[in-house]
Amino acid sequence: MSNALSSIGKKTDHRSTISQRPSQLDVSIGQYLINRLQDYGIRDCFGIPGDYILNFYSMLEKSPINVVGCTREDCAGFAADAYARIRGMGALCVTYCVGGLSVCNSVAGAFAEKSPVVLLSGSPGLNERVNNPLLHHKVRDFSTQLEVFEKLCIASTELVDPVTAFSEIDRVLDACYRFKRPVYIELPRDMVDVIPPIAHAFRRPNTQFDSLALDEAVREAVDRINQAKKPVIIAGVEIHRFGLQDQLMTLAEQGKIPIAATILGKSVVDETHPLYVGLYEGAMGREEVTQYVEDSDCVLLLGAFMTDINLGIYTAQLEVKNCIYATSEQLQISYHHYPNVPLADFLDRLIQAKAKPAHREIPDILRQKHPGNFQPEAGRTLEISRMISRINDQIDAQTIVIADIGDSLFASSELVIHERTDFLSPAYYTSMGFSVPAALGACVAKPDDRVLVIVGDGAFQMTGQEMSSLIRLGFSPIIIVLDNHGYGTERFLQEGTWKYNEIAVWNYSKLPDVYGGGRGYLVRDELEFDAALKEAWADKSQLHLIHAKLAEGDASQTLKRLAERLGQHV
Repeated sequence: MSNALSSIGKKTDHRSTISQRPSQLDVSIGQYLINRLQDYGIRDCFGIPGDYILNFYSMLEKSPINVVGCTREDCAGFAADAYARIRGMGALCVTYCVGGLSVCNSVAGAFAEKSPVVLLSGSPGLNERVNNPLLHHKVRDFSTQLEVFEKLCIASTELVDPVTAFSEIDRVLDACYRFKRPVYIELPRDMVDVIPPIAHAFRRPNTQFDSLALDEAVREAVDRINQAKKPVIIAGVEIHRFGLQDQLMTLAEQGKIPIAATILGKSVVDETHPLYVGLYEGAMGREEVTQYVEDSDCVLLLGAFMTDINLGIYTAQLEVKNCIYATSEQLQISYHHYPNVPLADFLDRLIQAKAKPAHREIPDILRQKHPGNFQPEAGRTLEISRMISRINDQIDAQTIVIADIGDSLFASSELVIHERTDFLSPAYYTSMGFSVPAALGACVAKPDDRVLVIVGDGAFQMTGQEMSSLIRLGFSPIIIVLDNHGYGTERFLQEGTWKYNEIAVWNYSKLPDVYGGGRGYLVRDELEFDAALKEAWADKSQLHLIHAKLAEGDASQTLKRLAERLGQHV
C-alpha cells in the first residue's frame, strides 16, 4: 500500500460500518472474497469470463452478487467505475492477461479520479506453473500482470498462501475503501476452493493522525474565515468520494458561504441550492463565476484536485495567501502545511467552531441557475450550446447525466444538475469512450433513475457496442450522439484540415435494429431534436439513441476557450 497518502476521510453512510465477522473454518478463499465484497456494499460485479476465472465466476453466480456481462473488458471497467461513483465501491472480474491487460486504461482512469474499483482477475493455478510451462495468455512470466497493476492500483495482492489469503483480502479491500482508489486481487484458479486451516478476523489498520496539527490548523482556518469579507468555497470531487457532502453543506450554510465547484466535482452539491454559484474553471469558464471566485479574500478549496482541466489549463488566478486547501492527502493554509490531518476531521472541527465571515452577496447573474423555456427554431441547424439549453429544460432530480470527453463534457458543464453526484464524466483522465459503458454501471447502480448520455461520434465508435448490454438487460437510457464526423476537440487544437481527425460515417440511428432493441432517431434541426427528446423521455420501456447532426464547425464557447489555451502547448 502506498504511504504517500497520509490522511483519509470518513464516509457517513452504511458502508462506514464494515462487518467484522470472523471467518469460519469451512469458508473457502473464493467464498470469503465474495462475503467481503458484500460487506462493502457491492451488490453487482461487471466483467467477462474466461477459463482461468470460470470457477470463481460459477461461485459468483451462486452468490447474492449480480454478475453483469459486458462486451469488452475495458467497457466493464468503465461500468464498474461509474457504479463505484454512485454506490461507493464497484467491482469487475476478468480472466488472466487477455482480460486483465485489456482493462488497464479503465483502471488507470479510476486511479486518476479516485474511483474505488476492485479488480478481480483469475490466473493459472499454482500447480500448473511448475517448470515454467508456456501456458496460453501468459506474457513474459507469471507475475507480469500483477506487476502492471501494482503501478495502477493503490494496493494489490496475489492469493497464493492459504494462511494469509483472508488477511490479504481484508488489507486490499480496506485500502480501496479508505483511499478511494482501485485495487487488484489475483486469484489462481486452484486457490478458489481452498479452505484455510486457520480462523481469522478483520482488524482495520491504524492510520496516521496528528491531533495537535488539527487543532492548530482549525485555529488558523477559523481566524482567516472570520476575517474574510468575500469568502467562497470551491468544492471538489473528493467531497463526493469520501461522502462529505452533508458536512460541506453544513459548513457553507452556517457561514452563508457561496459555493463553486470544479468540473471534475460537478454535481458534488445540488446545483439548484441558493448558495451555489457555478463551475470555476479559470479562464475556460463563465466570466462572471471566474471573477466572483478570484475576487475572494478567502478561498476554501475542499477536496479539489489541482489539475490542468480544473484550473482552466492553469489560467486560474488564485493567490496562495488567500487559500485554505484541504484534501485527503494534504492540508495547506496560506503557506503553512499541516501533516496527517484527515479531511473529514478538519471539516467536522470547522463546523463545530461555527466561523462567521462577513455576509457576501451573490449577484443575480449567478443566482439565475437556468433560463428555462427553450424555444426551438424551425430549420435551424443543431448547435451544441442550444441543444444543452433544451436538455436543461428536460432533466430533473431523477436524471443522471453522463458526458463523454470533448464538447460532450465542455458544453454539458452548463447543465444544472438537481441532485448530488448525478453528473458523471472522466473530466481529469479524459479517456474517450467512458460514457456508454458508464451508462450500464449507472443503470445497474440506480435502476429507477433516467440515464442520459451525451457522447461524441468519435467516442461512441470506441465503446458504443455496450449498447447491446443495455438493451439485453432491459434498461432505457437516452443516448445522444453528437455527429461532427470526427474528433472535434482536436480540430480546434491544431490549425488546418487534418484527415487524422476524420472518422467513418455511421448511420447511428439504425444501430438499435442491429442490436435487436431500442429506438433510433436521426435529427438535423432544432424542431426534430425537440420532438425526438420529448418522445424518448416519455418512453421508459426501451433504450433511445438520438443521432444529432451538428452544424459544421460548431463548438461550445468553453471548448473554444480551452482549445485556445491548450493549443499553445500542442
